[in-house]
Amino acid sequence: MARTGKAFAVSMITVCQLMALALWFSATAVLPQLRSEFGIGALQSSLFTSTVSLGFVLGTVTSAILGLADRIEPRRFWAVSAIIAATANLLILVVPIDGIVVILLRLITGVCMAGIYPIGMKMVATWSRGDTGFLVGLLVGALTMGSAMPHLFAVAVPLDWRYVIITASGTAYIAAIAILFVHLGGTPGRSPRFDPKMVGKIWSNKALRHACYGYFGHMWELYAMWGWIGLFLYGAFSERLVENPGVWSALSTFTIVGVGAFGSLAGGYYADRIGRTTVTIAAMVVSGACALIAGSLADAPFILLLVVCIVWGVSVVADSAQFSSCVIELADPHQVGTALTLQNAIGFLIALVSIHLVPVIADQTGWWGAFAMLAVGPVLGTIAMLRLRMMPEAIQLSGGKK
Repeated sequence: MARTGKAFAVSMITVCQLMALALWFSATAVLPQLRSEFGIGALQSSLFTSTVSLGFVLGTVTSAILGLADRIEPRRFWAVSAIIAATANLLILVVPIDGIVVILLRLITGVCMAGIYPIGMKMVATWSRGDTGFLVGLLVGALTMGSAMPHLFAVAVPLDWRYVIITASGTAYIAAIAILFVHLGGTPGRSPRFDPKMVGKIWSNKALRHACYGYFGHMWELYAMWGWIGLFLYGAFSERLVENPGVWSALSTFTIVGVGAFGSLAGGYYADRIGRTTVTIAAMVVSGACALIAGSLADAPFILLLVVCIVWGVSVVADSAQFSSCVIELADPHQVGTALTLQNAIGFLIALVSIHLVPVIADQTGWWGAFAMLAVGPVLGTIAMLRLRMMPEAIQLSGGKK
């Protein structure tokens, strides 16, 4: 029997999201061990993260075109997606780690994420009572913490990287069962359908276009930072001859990525009160500055390195939910589904490029050059949001708060 009550339902959905989304970075979290044990190169390492993002794009677009979120009961859709993703993740243990099959399994995991993350938001939205901004921030916070969890697993079970994969899949299986006991706050509304014919009309909306530009700059930085900060820290600890550098880097990465959940909640809270462009601009200025200096601090005092990286972890995701909120507020109601799908698809494709560029540039210039390259995104994103702020349409944001 499904339990009733908003607090219980929203809490359960959030916890289930956190547990299932750990699959996204489960293989990325153990990259230092994989590189040491199997000698996999930079390209294979990049594919461990980037193919999940590519799968998410494919899954999101396919779901939008076929209307799967409306045709399938959301809790069952979520549960089946989590089970398939967890199984694909678990199968990594029985295939050659340096072969093409493991990359295909990561792709399947990404496709299934389209049945978890957006559907979780759809379920939470049934409980929205004038607090949509906070609830969206809560779900983005769950995504952030879920992305950090595999690094904590690596600390909790440091004997073998395989246990990290098993733990991440196990939590997703548990979440798939638990989600079926969640009661929804009402009948989920129909998701706005994706219509390719609307793309041109959407792109002709200057204000909406600049909101997307801001998101693209944000995405250039976010997933590349999440995907590579652990390996950077592993190298920093190893060069310092710290005992158990893998444990320390995993624990630090969990803290840096996980603290972003609080940044997401704070970003949503303040964006509703002081304005979306204000929050996104501030977050990108701070995260861009951190990207410029973090890579040069590998030999700096530990506390300085950790503080800068934690600030980066908070600011890099504090604005994430607000770009989607901008699209919802600026787009015509019948174009919202296509606009969000377009924004997310292009954003994640951009993230694929930066994810692959980081190790290439790091090999040539070191981590300073690789992370400084990520700062290009926040710079361009800030310019886009400043321009949006000056447009008359900005009055539509946050109830008139720019």
